[in-house]
Amino acid sequence: MNEVRIGVVGCGYWGPNHIRNFSTLKSQGARMLVAADRDEGRRKHVGELYPWVRLEQEAAAVIEDPGVDAVVIATPVETHYPLARAALAKGKHVLVEKPFVTDPGQADELVALARERRLVLMVGHTFEYTAAVNRMREIVAAGEIGEVLYVRSLRVNLGLFQKDINVLWDLAPHDVSILLYVLQRMPTHVAAVGNAHVTAGVEDVAVLTLEFGPSLMANVIVSWLDPRKVREMTVVGNRKMLVYDDVSANEKIRIFDKGVEGPRHYDSFGEFQYSYRYGDITTPMIREYEPLRAECAHFVECIQKGATPRSSGEVGARVCRILASAQASLRGHGRRVPIEELVS
Repeated sequence: MNEVRIGVVGCGYWGPNHIRNFSTLKSQGARMLVAADRDEGRRKHVGELYPWVRLEQEAAAVIEDPGVDAVVIATPVETHYPLARAALAKGKHVLVEKPFVTDPGQADELVALARERRLVLMVGHTFEYTAAVNRMREIVAAGEIGEVLYVRSLRVNLGLFQKDINVLWDLAPHDVSILLYVLQRMPTHVAAVGNAHVTAGVEDVAVLTLEFGPSLMANVIVSWLDPRKVREMTVVGNRKMLVYDDVSANEKIRIFDKGVEGPRHYDSFGEFQYSYRYGDITTPMIREYEPLRAECAHFVECIQKGATPRSSGEVGARVCRILASAQASLRGHGRRVPIEELVS
């Protein structure tokens, strides 16, 4: 397939960004064809920006259009499963925004349906397409910081408060997908605690602890209730330490030649001393680009070549399973939950 004709369902917060990016990928084989939203104001807004895009009120007009090859779903999370399932059943390739779905069983069903129909199913884990995260993955994979011992991730800001999902499902998909992509391994257990301060029953602050085996742990802190916007991940290795700051304009990654070692042998308390190392701080060169454009281009390329996307449906299902287990832990007052445990 040379030309991939795109339809977008949802023109609210993120959908118009998809429309803009697919509209710029004509030379790479994308044709932005149609978009749908039930809100007349959003349709008018998109129509003024992109007059060449046909606008519809209902998602079915996009999904059932025989001229559409691929459907992008950028709607509230509770609609992701029925819309994605309908699109796959109609033979459309599908890109679903995060969070993929909130039920692991539904995630597995969509993955199986896409595989059966030989269709591309991709999840919008945009951070897997950023230059900084890919550079961080290279650094960790090359062993530059040594064996990874501990990761701490902080994703906080004031708002945007949601009513249909809590902060765990809103913000943590980013951090969990980054962890899976950078560490290239799946956690075994998760524990989560949180509180709802603004909307009853909807946690706006949460802390997750992910266990990646006996010697590697990651803490993920997410909040809608902080005065500053912080997007930071610290990766501690036994040789060096790395800090990824997505908010920084020109130092998104810094590598610290710092560490500590305890004495290997000692005969008395007076001989017991830690050895601290303070070395250079280096900032790798990173060439920036728009991650969403890279993600959209990758989606088109995977359709054209019949390839598996970087953020495939399988990856989305793994993230869903981790977050569903974290949700179970949250409801269980922080109990430690195995990732493989099915959550109803």
